[in-house]
Amino acid sequence: MAHKRFYQLGPAAYAISTAKCRAVRRLSDTVRGGRFAADRSPEPLPVVIYRHNSLIRRRLGQVDMQLQENKAVNLALAAPRVSGILIRPGETFSFWRLVGNPTARRGYREGLTIGGGEARRGVGGGMCQFTNLLHWMVLHTPLEIVEHHHHDGYDLFPDFNRQIPFGTGTSIFYNYLDYRFRNSTDRTYQILVHTTDRHLCGELRADAPQPLKYHICAAGEGFVREDGAVWRVGQVWRTALDPATGAAVERLLLRENHARVMYDTAGLEIGTERA
Repeated sequence: MAHKRFYQLGPAAYAISTAKCRAVRRLSDTVRGGRFAADRSPEPLPVVIYRHNSLIRRRLGQVDMQLQENKAVNLALAAPRVSGILIRPGETFSFWRLVGNPTARRGYREGLTIGGGEARRGVGGGMCQFTNLLHWMVLHTPLEIVEHHHHDGYDLFPDFNRQIPFGTGTSIFYNYLDYRFRNSTDRTYQILVHTTDRHLCGELRADAPQPLKYHICAAGEGFVREDGAVWRVGQVWRTALDPATGAAVERLLLRENHARVMYDTAGLEIGTERA
């Protein structure tokens, strides 16, 4: 029998572990210092770097669709806390510093979460779709990603109508699993985001054009069976292009995927990291 970790010993142990991790994060931020993005502008910056719309409701095997409805509420509550934020040179964007703790008292509802290699229900669930969207847009810039977590190597969402490569998703948990990026350029960036009845819509803007354009694609994708389970494999690459000539300047391996498929419904492999 596998040895249980302390947080797995019961609700009290879980609460103690969570409080400890959150306290460590606050202390770490205080000690390290640095400038976090905090200012907003109601006026959009002039240059559109990238746009993406992410479908909010998605049927996931036998998962209760009410969790998808609740996710729509959660995303709508979080979007105004991020939209308009300016990330100036030298500043770091932190998702949780802007959004805050997604508690029931603040109106957040129970949604789908993933932890310990399994799907669960939890207040504020589904918020990783927000950071999925942010991450996908940031990948099309030279911004420096300084904190990014994945969903324990599990594959949860279907390929049907997938718009972006598998492996470009995120995992977050208030406040110690964050999504952060630093602006090490000489341009100011801005995030605009809102929800509609169907989509989480995002724009990443800047005050000046970027010197390079970026293209992200998948390669070597497939499924393998190991120890009685099905695993998804493949790679995610980013190519930097000269916008004047279209010539490739640099090619970078972003992700080597090896994710266990959790569900197989009507022939659709369902996976974790979808925007």
